[in-house]
Amino acid sequence: MAIKQEIEQKKKRTCLYDKHLSLGAMMVEFGGFDMPLLYQYAGIAPEHMVVREHVGLFDVSHMGEVTVKGRDAERYVNHIFTNDVTDMPVGKILYGMMCYENGGTVDDLLVYKLGEQDFFLVINAANIDKDWAWMQEHAAGFDIDLQNQSDVYGQIAIQGPESEHIVETVLGLPCADLVFYTAKTVEAPSGAVVGASPVVIISRTGYTGEDGFEIYASHDYIRDCWDKLIAAKVQPCGLGSRDTLRFEVGLPLYGDELSETISPVMAGLTMFVKFDKSEFIGRDALLKQKTEGVSRKLVGIELHDKAIPRHGYPVLNMAGESIGEVTTGYHTLSTDKSVCMALVDTAYAALGTDVQIQIRKKVFPGTVVKKQFYNKSYKK
Repeated sequence: MAIKQEIEQKKKRTCLYDKHLSLGAMMVEFGGFDMPLLYQYAGIAPEHMVVREHVGLFDVSHMGEVTVKGRDAERYVNHIFTNDVTDMPVGKILYGMMCYENGGTVDDLLVYKLGEQDFFLVINAANIDKDWAWMQEHAAGFDIDLQNQSDVYGQIAIQGPESEHIVETVLGLPCADLVFYTAKTVEAPSGAVVGASPVVIISRTGYTGEDGFEIYASHDYIRDCWDKLIAAKVQPCGLGSRDTLRFEVGLPLYGDELSETISPVMAGLTMFVKFDKSEFIGRDALLKQKTEGVSRKLVGIELHDKAIPRHGYPVLNMAGESIGEVTTGYHTLSTDKSVCMALVDTAYAALGTDVQIQIRKKVFPGTVVKKQFYNKSYKK
């Protein structure tokens, strides 16, 4: 019992922790945080479908935030980031990776440009300490103010086709002017001050494949937003549906589809690696992978059966030889198919290739398909 209590005490809690408990959420450990897996006793499906058809509310306060400001802010971000922020318009958001010199992935992240010398980096919860140490290590020689703001900001995500209406009418935050992958700051109401900056950051990205918004602000303001949305009958959704939603549209999760040993090239994310930049950490290794090829690639696989492939399950060729492993797999709720993403030997990565997946003691046939199993519905 003492060991269990010690483990519980080590878990981090977001500013909405007590809200989840009051709603009867099933809590799980994720990235060192005690987070809601689901709220519906009927399972993940109702939360998944409400986001596809209406609107859902997620606590994503566990995500990390790092600010980069100063004369060399643009040059520093370009140095550590695979995408190119050169002449990036204020209000624009870019997706990309931070990589090691050997091409392995430190993390994938979003970079917001909030001002001419003001960048806002959103990183994965499980990687906050590692990322922060890595960013500091590579900050020498740059005239910047680098700050880890992960404990300062709370964050919620409102996702689904009705999200714009909900954000504007329930929260009173103007957002219709935002298009996909843009952000803005608005004057903060009382209680929303983050540090010395009286602003709320609103963005329109969507990790679910649906139209959606993210709101970053003080813990008190985020709690107030949560209460207003729950009072308006917006369905809270947990990490379970967040994973099924992102998986259906082929979006990666660090630790599954990207890692220290899975590069952006292997994961099929080369479009977010800008080789025409003068330099960035990992450029030479990634360019070599792009030009010479990689031994393994991330693919989609559709099974010819209702069996469900899970992370780590072996992928076999038709002769029964191991050629890779599943990174994420589900029986999709939106398309009613058993599918997975898997890292396989490049010789078996072509669309239409027949493969097999070993699920416990049985083997199930499948075919390599595109990684996007459901069409995205973003506002462009």
